[in-house]
Amino acid sequence: MASDPKSIPQSGPLSAEANQAAVLAAYGGVLTVDLDAIIANWRKLEKTAVPAECAAVVKADAYGCGAEQVARALSKAGCKTFFVATIEEARKVRAAVPEPTIYVLGGYFQNTGEHYAKINCRPVIGDLNELAEWDVFCRRSGWTGGAAVHIDTGMNRLGLTLSDAQAIIPRINAGDHGITLVMSHLVSAEQLNSPVNARQLAAFRSIASEFSGVPAALANSSGIFLGAPFQFDLVRPGAALYGVNPTPEADNPMQQVVDLKARIVQIRNVERGETVGYGGTWTARRPTKLAIIAVGYADGYFRAASSNDGTRGAEVIVAGKRCPVAGRISMDLIAIDITDLPPNAARRGHMVTLLGDGITVDELAHHFGTIGYEVLTSLGHRYARIYKGGNVEEPVVKPEPVQAAAPPPVEQPANPPPLPS
Repeated sequence: MASDPKSIPQSGPLSAEANQAAVLAAYGGVLTVDLDAIIANWRKLEKTAVPAECAAVVKADAYGCGAEQVARALSKAGCKTFFVATIEEARKVRAAVPEPTIYVLGGYFQNTGEHYAKINCRPVIGDLNELAEWDVFCRRSGWTGGAAVHIDTGMNRLGLTLSDAQAIIPRINAGDHGITLVMSHLVSAEQLNSPVNARQLAAFRSIASEFSGVPAALANSSGIFLGAPFQFDLVRPGAALYGVNPTPEADNPMQQVVDLKARIVQIRNVERGETVGYGGTWTARRPTKLAIIAVGYADGYFRAASSNDGTRGAEVIVAGKRCPVAGRISMDLIAIDITDLPPNAARRGHMVTLLGDGITVDELAHHFGTIGYEVLTSLGHRYARIYKGGNVEEPVVKPEPVQAAAPPPVEQPANPPPLPS
């Protein structure tokens, strides 16, 4: 079943709701993405950054939330610029949103120019060799679609050095250069008092000011909250759009986006002194009732959130109450201690909440020993997905395929500049 409602089986006289329920019953977990919450987060970030333009980073399948659905919803809300990591990601986003500007953060490689031109997207160039190869393609093809220049101000990852950037200033100021954005990336934006922020800001402000007439961008999600000096002409939030806290030293200003539920496949009782799970690392200290749920680390629920006799692991909401993980999380299953629930509060087939209803992405990241970005991008391919909001007329169920499908045909943008014959 895909995002096309026709893929929901329509057998007999069942209603659409009954058919959808029947389909969901075939999956151990259901992941719901609230597109309205993403739009609300984008609008909050946009308001915080006024008068800068607020773009949206939708790389890594929009941080696991669905790049096509997210881009379409944000485009309808007014977002005009998107960032992805690869050409293949750009193809998917372009198929969803024909008009907005799309930048590809991964840079430019020789002989890929036609791929950029075909879908009318722009490379983010971070090396003098890339710039030379891009120039050759544009000169030979007549392509004028534009590109960004990435300058390294301290990350030491991608980007021109400051001296290399200085060397191309005469070329930029000569005009007709095709550079539509100059950008850099903050190292420690989530740390409000990091001295690195001030050093990067000073370096970027100095070099960007020499790119006459070219818009500048520095702030990621957390960078937006460092204040107006960091916002320049465009900000490019990513994780904050999807509910990750961009201000970890304060309360999260963003709405939660993802809700993850899993099905109870068995209720069982164990006696005091018995162990649960691989390795027998968790021992029942009383007669214990367990709910076994159909999600595991193969679904992106990390083994690091396990519990043992000396350490409490993550919690799951069962019948409105937080209940702890019991023992090691395995590939497909998790045991939950539901002893303190009222009798019959949890039964086989009931759904429990792993993410949502007060369990945040950042809380789960703490138990996983990682960050919210990795939690979202690790959510597996065995969930049924429901997208709600974003001007969707009715909930759409979209399970992730076990094997990646072939990429969809690329929709041509309206009146793209011609390629050479």
